[in-house]
Amino acid sequence: MTEEFLFMARMNRGAALAALGASIALVVSGCSSSDGGSSDDTTADANNPVTMTLWTNATTGPGAQFFTDTVKSFDEANPGVTIKIQTVQNEDLDGKLQTALNSGDAPDIFLQRGGGKMAAMVEAGQLMDITDSVSDETKAGVGEGSFKAESIDDKVYAMPVSVLPGGFFYSKDLYKDAGITETPTTLDQLNAANTKLKASGVEAIALGGKDAWPAAHWYYWFALRECSEDTLNSTAKSLQFEDDCWTKAGDDLKAFKDTGAFNKGFLTTAAQQGAGSSAGLVANHKAGAELMGAWDPGVIASLTPDEKPLPDLGFYPFISVPGGQGDPKAIMGGVDGYSCSAKAPKKACTDFLNYLASKDVQEAYYKAFNAPPVNKDAQAVVTEDYLKAVIAAFNEAPYVSQWLDTLYGQNVGNALNTAVVNLLADKGSVADIITAVNNASAKG
Repeated sequence: MTEEFLFMARMNRGAALAALGASIALVVSGCSSSDGGSSDDTTADANNPVTMTLWTNATTGPGAQFFTDTVKSFDEANPGVTIKIQTVQNEDLDGKLQTALNSGDAPDIFLQRGGGKMAAMVEAGQLMDITDSVSDETKAGVGEGSFKAESIDDKVYAMPVSVLPGGFFYSKDLYKDAGITETPTTLDQLNAANTKLKASGVEAIALGGKDAWPAAHWYYWFALRECSEDTLNSTAKSLQFEDDCWTKAGDDLKAFKDTGAFNKGFLTTAAQQGAGSSAGLVANHKAGAELMGAWDPGVIASLTPDEKPLPDLGFYPFISVPGGQGDPKAIMGGVDGYSCSAKAPKKACTDFLNYLASKDVQEAYYKAFNAPPVNKDAQAVVTEDYLKAVIAAFNEAPYVSQWLDTLYGQNVGNALNTAVVNLLADKGSVADIITAVNNASAKG
């Protein structure tokens, strides 16, 4: 696990824009169906057919149609290649994928979250090195900065598809109705805005605590503000929460939860499924805002009454926290890509990855998922103000962190997420978060 891979991604402004990604968090699950079960450069044709499995969580609506159309067009342009799509809910991805990888029955193509999770897959020999298979056209369209996040020891293990920074996605109409004239930039301003929202008769902030990771994201963000970049980097190596900033982040979250900002029943609220989910509450003007990654606009759009983008959707970055050691403009988000499993048919698999990153496909991605494309040549199609605001916040960030459960690996991440939910459910303490992480790290 190299220092270059684990440190907080620093991208120059041009590379950052090229890296900003194009999708809802597309996750994957299922069983591999590749013919032959080995990686090679054989060109598929009628006499040498290749069947691959693609796992995605785009289960309904435009997202599902995008994958259907993309796979169909690729298969038609590549005689002898057949890609079978399997879908699964986002929250099931990590566990099912890890089981499939460990059993030797992995999917041929699957979403790669990066961070410690990808490092573990590389160490176990489960991923294909695609460095020499990235086409010159793809490199020119996507940009070098994105590939660094998908690399270990200068070898590329996933095709960049999206860099999805987080922040608040909110209803401009509800904020206006509540008398909020400017989006919050400080913790005090956020608390004041939430008070106004609740007084207006809506939930202030929607939280899908049932799925754990959305709740844990609140701790991640407070940690990003309380902890310095150096501390975040060193923790990626030690996997021990030793600095006082980790405790301060927990204290911040506990105090914020006690303001009553989250929706009633947030611990049993799903994140992305149905009108009653946290995304659904924003989509149906039942809640003012949701703290989420840049895939959220597409999810919200799928849950509006007409299944179209929310007309009054806006975005603003996470607020500053007084006294924190972190830069108040630092951004957190996922760096998503697609990997080929080690035993996938090499040429067919990497050809498809290059196809996913191409200009026309990225434009279709944007239209399906309502998020800016990772291919810089396709970014001219972006018109929404909130997506432009996401890009601006990302480009202004002095550094960008991956989600902590990705950066610090699955064992630590799972323990962290569970401990945060326990804190919010009044079943655990801030000290329990620190203990849970340190114990998980010690177990390997």
